[in-house]
Amino acid sequence: MPLVGAAAATVAFLSPAVAVSSRALPLRRPRHLVLRAVASPPASKPDAAPSKVRSPPVYSFASNNVFFNKSHTFFCLFVVIGSITSLICFQTGKWQWEFENQLVNIYYEEHEPETAENVKNILMIPTISDVSTVEEWRMVAKDIVRRKEELGYRATIVDWPGLGYSDRPSLNYNADVMESFLVQLMNSPNSPVANADGELAIVGGGHAATIAVRAAGKGLIRPSAVAAVAPTWAGPLPIVFGRGSDMETRYGLLRGTLRAPAIGWMMYDVLVSNEKSIQSQYKSHVYANPENVTPDIIESRYELTKRKGARFVPAAFLTGLLDPVQSREEFLQLFAKLEGDAPVLIVSTLNAPKRSKAEMEALRGAKGVTKFVEVPGALLPQEEYPLAVAEELYKFLQESFSARR
Repeated sequence: MPLVGAAAATVAFLSPAVAVSSRALPLRRPRHLVLRAVASPPASKPDAAPSKVRSPPVYSFASNNVFFNKSHTFFCLFVVIGSITSLICFQTGKWQWEFENQLVNIYYEEHEPETAENVKNILMIPTISDVSTVEEWRMVAKDIVRRKEELGYRATIVDWPGLGYSDRPSLNYNADVMESFLVQLMNSPNSPVANADGELAIVGGGHAATIAVRAAGKGLIRPSAVAAVAPTWAGPLPIVFGRGSDMETRYGLLRGTLRAPAIGWMMYDVLVSNEKSIQSQYKSHVYANPENVTPDIIESRYELTKRKGARFVPAAFLTGLLDPVQSREEFLQLFAKLEGDAPVLIVSTLNAPKRSKAEMEALRGAKGVTKFVEVPGALLPQEEYPLAVAEELYKFLQESFSARR
């Protein structure tokens, strides 16, 4: 989801005479499932005790597990949504991604079905934003994996480099870097999805979905199916101020300032890393229903912005460096390239911000799009309305994999 609140706050920096409402900006952003206690592994203290977390009013859980810095750790926790209580069990792990002679620890979770027969694999990748996290897909994964029919599913959720609980090195992040990560993740013989037997569906939200489609269109990855949930392609500042040479110069200045050692953290705290800004974004455009935004959700996402290196990816995303394309025409062309190669599902939302909604609607009936559906929500439906999203994904996966048999 875009850094909408941040974009509004930087207007004076970029164009002092212009006033922009944060609600006018598009794109996405995630947040909701307050399952953070089990999925926030301490980076440097493997033997740390579990942190004390109060139970939220909408979602609650119970867990006595601690994340240890080993290759795999098993977790179980209860999640309560209204009157429904669910038990989620999954393994966590760290995979090393090599980029520019650096080894970057990538955090992932594996959600396994009870039986190992006739199981297909799903890779779930979170929405790219300053508070991106595997947590947004947990309930969706749980709901799909638990279903007992002829075909079963195994879901692997992976945090992007520089986001969530993965390492956050000071790389020069852009769309090509993120695409390179996804390609290596899917093709490496030792990655978490290496044993997919050539049948792996990709499910992603926002920019993540579009980057996956771009990689597939180039033939760099060969997914069995692709599901794009609330897909987006434009960063918050370029969509408002454009991409003229004068604005690109200002974006570069802002990006450099955010990456700087001291002043960068100060500006990041003002624009992104504060609970008031996060809450404003969630209530205005990330969630469809502001009442679903609880204090625990805000606290959980705020904690993500305080992790070491947290500002590097947001600096790129805010200024458009993570945009996989630069126009709607290019956006549509990405999907058209998949025509006949892999089934594609578009999950649009009923209450997406106007500009984001327009891009989703442009995919209705577009070449390369196999199925187009709408669900409740705004920019993060998989977190706000996970069961609705899971239902649509499950039907699509059943149709897609059954057709390949």
